[in-house]
Amino acid sequence: MYLNKAMVYGNLTRDPEMKALPSGMNVTSFSLATNRRYKDRDGNYQDAVDYHNIVVFGRQAETVNQYLKKGSGAFVEGRMQTRSWEKDGQKHYRTEIVADRVQFGPRSGGDGGGAAAPAATAATGDTPAAPAAPDYPEEDINPEDIPF
Repeated sequence: MYLNKAMVYGNLTRDPEMKALPSGMNVTSFSLATNRRYKDRDGNYQDAVDYHNIVVFGRQAETVNQYLKKGSGAFVEGRMQTRSWEKDGQKHYRTEIVADRVQFGPRSGGDGGGAAAPAATAATGDTPAAPAAPDYPEEDINPEDIPF
């Protein structure tokens, strides 16, 4: 048995772009940036950034296009795929994650852009402050009003 599974959490590097296939199905593409910190040979910390091309199909493509913007956090789960094509006699390759599931990251309060707020730090500068409690609606939620 073989396994082709990718899971990444990062921030969008650009606004999602939605297109329609000839069959009428929507497809949205965007890029995620993930970062990591490691120690080099000298014991110094280094930061590295990786960029991931993401493709989403169907109803989820519409939702991603509607709610995510550049800077938004997202968790993507899917499979790796490499496409190839020829342009001007040159062979091109693109490796991307075809998303099975996209979960939206935290949203900052009030801006509506979906970008995650930078983490606040305490006076010492090394301990992040506790996140604020979310604002819940006053009225009860009717399960019949949920669109899915």
